Amino acid sequence: MNVLIGTTTTTLNDEPKQPLLEEKPTKTVALRKAFKLTAHLANLLPTGSVLVFQILSPIFTHEGKCRTQVSRTLTSTLLSLCAISCFFLCFTDSFRDSAGKVRYGMATFSGLWVIDGLAKVPPEKVCEYKVKVIDVFHGVLSVTVFVVIAIFDKNVVNCFYPEPSEEMAELLWMLPIGVGVLCSLLFAAFPTTRHGIGFPLSKK
Repeated sequence: MNVLIGTTTTTLNDEPKQPLLEEKPTKTVALRKAFKLTAHLANLLPTGSVLVFQILSPIFTHEGKCRTQVSRTLTSTLLSLCAISCFFLCFTDSFRDSAGKVRYGMATFSGLWVIDGLAKVPPEKVCEYKVKVIDVFHGVLSVTVFVVIAIFDKNVVNCFYPEPSEEMAELLWMLPIGVGVLCSLLFAAFPTTRHGIGFPLSKK
């Protein structure tokens, strides 16, 4: 083995190093992340409204193409009806009758109006089912969450604004996060005791 003293050998690689991760187009990444985030927000909504929207949205929008103004009008109508249902379903509740069967009803100022049978709420529990301020609060939150989910649905995005600008793409990325975190905190801070249509059943 030959050893050279006083001589320094340096090997330089003049070729530029390639980044480990290639940068993807901003709009594509923002849209993809927005779609994933809004999917998690759907857990805060009545399952029926979300399911109807997810089934009919591809049909009404022709999978995001919206070839005519009729498609856009029908899609807007679908969004409005689903948003209204999200609001009113927050006023529904359920209870078990003497036979143990689950009965659903709509909360009113005088109690619960049973809509699926002749069973009545026990007199001592009527006050528990009256309309409260928290019901309106949860209704507004549900509509807000649904609007965010609907507006940033892939088919709706491609229908109403198929080529979003950089600013719109950034909004698509930031808004679902902000709304999701805020609404999740508000739902947790101000929970409801109702177990209405589209929500988990009560064990009682």
